[in-house]
Amino acid sequence: MGSRRWITLRRFDDRTRQRTSVETLCGADEVGRGPLAGPLVAAAVCLPRGAKLSGLDDSKVLTPQAREELDGRIRATALAVGWAVIGPRAVDRLNTHRASLTAMSRALHRLSHRAPVERVLVDGIHPIMDLPWPQEAIVDGDARSLAIAAASVVAKCVRDRFMRRLATDYPLYGFERHKGYATREHLDALIAHGPCPWHRFSFGPVTQPDLFAAVEAEELVEV
Repeated sequence: MGSRRWITLRRFDDRTRQRTSVETLCGADEVGRGPLAGPLVAAAVCLPRGAKLSGLDDSKVLTPQAREELDGRIRATALAVGWAVIGPRAVDRLNTHRASLTAMSRALHRLSHRAPVERVLVDGIHPIMDLPWPQEAIVDGDARSLAIAAASVVAKCVRDRFMRRLATDYPLYGFERHKGYATREHLDALIAHGPCPWHRFSFGPVTQPDLFAAVEAEELVEV
C-alpha cells in the first residue's frame, strides 16, 4: 500500500459527508474475533472534515510500529475516541458476532459523551442494533474509510497492549508474540499447560488443542 492511501480513504468519507449533509463522521471497528484467548476490543473514532492522517490504512496491513505511531496521531486529531472491551466469558456467552456488535455499540456510546455523533460508519455487513444515530455498514470499511481505518488502528493497539500485559501474568503461553491467536506455539502451550482464565472455552482448539495441533503449520493463523 502506498503512503498516500489515506487520501483515498478520506475522499470516501468526504463523499459520505456530502451525500448525508454532515460534518463529522464516526468510524467503528473491532479486533479480536478469532483469537483463542484475550478480549474482543472495539473502538470508535470521530474525525473532523479535512483530518490529515498520512500513512493511515487498514490496521492489518500496517506494521506494529506504524500502528503505534498512528495511534498517537489519531488520538491527537480526532474530536473523540471511545473503546470497549468484551472479555472471554462474555464472548463465550454471546458468540463473536454479537460480542462484536455489543463492543462497537459501547465504544460509540462512550465516544458520544465527548463529542456529538452525527453519523456512524460501521465496518462489516451488519448494522448495530438499537443505535440511536444514523449508521451505514461498510463492507471492508477499514480499507475504504478513513474513520473506520482509524478505529481499526486504535482497537488493535488497545488489544495488543492488553495482551502484552496479560503475558506478564501468564508467561507460559507467549501472548506477547501471537496475541492469543492459534499459532503452533500457542497450541503447544495449551497441550502442555491447559487453558488459563483468559482463554475462550467455547473455541474448539482451547478444549482440544491436540486435535488442532495436527493441522499443517501453514494452515494455522499467524499474527
